[in-house]
Amino acid sequence: MPFADRRTCLWFSASMLGLLVLNILGGCSPDTTMSESGANFRVFVGTGSGTPSNGIYTYRFDSTRGTLTQETESAPILNPTFLVSSSEGKRVYSVRETVDSAEIAAFSVDSSGALDHLNSVSAEGGAPCFIDLDRTGQWVLTANYVGGNVAVFPVQETGGLGRATQVVQHTGSGADPDRQESPHAHSFQVDPQNRYALAADLGIDQVRIYPFDESTGALDTSAVRVVSTPPGTGPRHLDFHPNGEYVYLIGELSGTVTVYEYNEERGQMTAVQTVSTVPQDFEGAARSADIHVHPSGDFLYASNRGDANDIVHYKIDETTGRLTPAGRQGQSVRWPRNFAIDPTGEYLLVANRRSNAITVYRIDSETGALTFTDHSVEVPEPTKIEFAAPTRSLR
Repeated sequence: MPFADRRTCLWFSASMLGLLVLNILGGCSPDTTMSESGANFRVFVGTGSGTPSNGIYTYRFDSTRGTLTQETESAPILNPTFLVSSSEGKRVYSVRETVDSAEIAAFSVDSSGALDHLNSVSAEGGAPCFIDLDRTGQWVLTANYVGGNVAVFPVQETGGLGRATQVVQHTGSGADPDRQESPHAHSFQVDPQNRYALAADLGIDQVRIYPFDESTGALDTSAVRVVSTPPGTGPRHLDFHPNGEYVYLIGELSGTVTVYEYNEERGQMTAVQTVSTVPQDFEGAARSADIHVHPSGDFLYASNRGDANDIVHYKIDETTGRLTPAGRQGQSVRWPRNFAIDPTGEYLLVANRRSNAITVYRIDSETGALTFTDHSVEVPEPTKIEFAAPTRSLR
């Protein structure tokens, strides 16, 4: 058996064995169950239709069949375009992406998957578009696109949210007069060690790395590391390799992915490679959006909206972190603002905002290629897919 196949078998077997042990010991949380057909995961879906009644949907994903089944009626909230689940799947935190009166909301999740609104607090900036939980589960981090700032919120004992303990305003502009006239924070997340919080700002072509104190939730703005990208890149989202040694940044405006070596002790990013998300002869706007490393660490996936409308994937060199283009999938892909890889690493789910559908693709474990399974579910303007059982390294 080739080495790549042996490694794939090892990480998949380890993942499924872990789920089976949890089930035997009675330790499976309500978001993950085991059956004769395999693992069954709870999935939360955020939307951006502008209609509060659509809100957040709850599904079950069958990892053997590759199918989604709706569990409950949607939880009403206006434009929950991005959300995050707590590690045990009992809480969901969501943005309310509006320019005026923007908020961050907290929900509890019952055994049926239904969401109960706990409370909402001001986002402290217009159009919050990204939300993350730190590794302790005690702090929520958000990026406000129109506000051009990032903020930190405490999680209360009830699971609800307190008002922001810190708001950091970004300043400056970029090369594109239409999209970079001012700061536009587009993502804000902690690194794997929970020591630094990384903010990608589309408007000023920067990734700002803040030392983060997990005991107080404080960002050390005096020691921020600033990573400048080429003019007009438009940094949007980033994702870490499972080994923590590399971080990958997608540029919305440039249609590129940049590979950085990451120093976890110092919170430093060093660029080593930039590749395009579109073919060499492509004409039009890529409007690149989301980026995720496969939990095996073997492949990287990125989405293009605009005139491209596809998911591109790359092979990752295990010794250097560098990328080699390996293929793309555009079947039934329409404005993929977000996508997610299921915890087993076998499927990739795409949130197609402009076709009102989530589509499911099988991942080839040897090549990383995506094959449309012909399974899709209708969802009004899906913008975020969140597995309640977070995808972890399968190496």
